[in-house]
Amino acid sequence: MAEDMIVTGTLVIPASELRERFSRSSGPGGQNVNTTDSRVELSFDLANSPSVPEWLRTRMLDRLATRLVDGVLTIAASEQRAQLQNRAAARERLASVLRDAAAAPPPVRRATKPSRGAKERRIAAKKRRGVTKRNRRAATDD
Repeated sequence: MAEDMIVTGTLVIPASELRERFSRSSGPGGQNVNTTDSRVELSFDLANSPSVPEWLRTRMLDRLATRLVDGVLTIAASEQRAQLQNRAAARERLASVLRDAAAAPPPVRRATKPSRGAKERRIAAKKRRGVTKRNRRAATDD
């Protein structure tokens, strides 16, 4: 699995910048769980990575600030019983997180005013509703 990770069309993380750590996983598996290191921790040093352009690095660091520890993003995967499947899941999850952080910000909303016709339709609907409610009242005899 030592291959480069494609995040977006312009961002590719070399395999040399990814660090994998393996440990014993909890969960199903019987006695085999006690002997296999199937849990995967995949780490990527975002703050010091030469493969991330500077303009993109600042955006990603801002968006992932709560998930970073000293500029390093770590993803853990232990859902599967096999280490190879957990490695693939961790790589996919890391790519997804980086893809979301690298996405362009949404366009700024420009405030607009309702048109005169929209205002008139709103007022007319309110008047119709008021008439409907007034007609429901019991007529009082004076």
